[in-house]
Amino acid sequence: MSELHKFIFEGLPVRGMLVRLTESWTDLLGRRAAAGGYPPPVRALLGEMAAAGVLMQSNIKFNGALVLQIHGDGPVGLAVVEVQPDLAFRATATVRSAAEVADEARLAAMVNVHGKGRCAITLDPKERLPGVQPYQGVVALHGDRGEPLQEIGAVLEHYMLQSEQLDTRLILAADDKVAAGLLIQRLPVEGEGNLERAAREDRIGLDEAYNRIAILAASLKREELLTLDVDTILRRLFWEERLQRFEPQRGADGPRFACRCSRERVSAMLRGLGRDEVESLIEERITADVGCEFCGAHYRFDAVDVGELFTPSSNQPPSTGTVQ
Repeated sequence: MSELHKFIFEGLPVRGMLVRLTESWTDLLGRRAAAGGYPPPVRALLGEMAAAGVLMQSNIKFNGALVLQIHGDGPVGLAVVEVQPDLAFRATATVRSAAEVADEARLAAMVNVHGKGRCAITLDPKERLPGVQPYQGVVALHGDRGEPLQEIGAVLEHYMLQSEQLDTRLILAADDKVAAGLLIQRLPVEGEGNLERAAREDRIGLDEAYNRIAILAASLKREELLTLDVDTILRRLFWEERLQRFEPQRGADGPRFACRCSRERVSAMLRGLGRDEVESLIEERITADVGCEFCGAHYRFDAVDVGELFTPSSNQPPSTGTVQ
């Protein structure tokens, strides 16, 4: 079962989270398999992004969608993960036509071939006022010295330090069965919500404490993150630390795959194109087939359905449209 665990280090301004996406991740991959699926390195990248997106959404407790996306000039033109406040997530990636992704390809080779890749994090409030744009932060896929970053975790660590001034260590891994992530983050020493005794510790001691915990987290191997249970991971890494753990989030309260597409949303999109455009498409192809990039669902509209789209609801006959 997919699960999210939160914990703090007692007496220190450091918090942690560990997420494991299991059936929710395989469900997402299974839905995409019908459309050809993704090459193995792209599946791994998208899984790491999904785990990171869940960790970041839970970390900021934002009442709206968190959208994590990377785009660039490599074989992978775009990869997107969207996480809702209740931790429902969906994800998709676009591999350019005829592009080949080597089995050992890492982030730079997939997205940032000529240094034009970017990572964007968008926060879209649920109740956004008219005229108010979502907040978006963008960072390049390279470090302070211009070196290309090879892992999405390193990109997000860089983003958190630049945008939030928060030291963060993010360990991510994904395969065809599990997408998992461990987040360790240093909390501000001053301000409301400080942990007990944190304000009384000297600055050097706080630095040493965070650095020690971050080094321990970085020692976690990819295979361990994918195969070991949460209790074993935390015990192996932090057996000398005092952890306060909170109730895990699982099932309906935890991370899970869910797509927000619907026939109504697709109908609204087609209306936005205009009657002439949609009818022209029907004349050319007999039906209009719209596929969801996130879950693979297909929505089919024929000439009768199109007539209904542009007819007042009080005059509409029964629909003949289908969903496949």
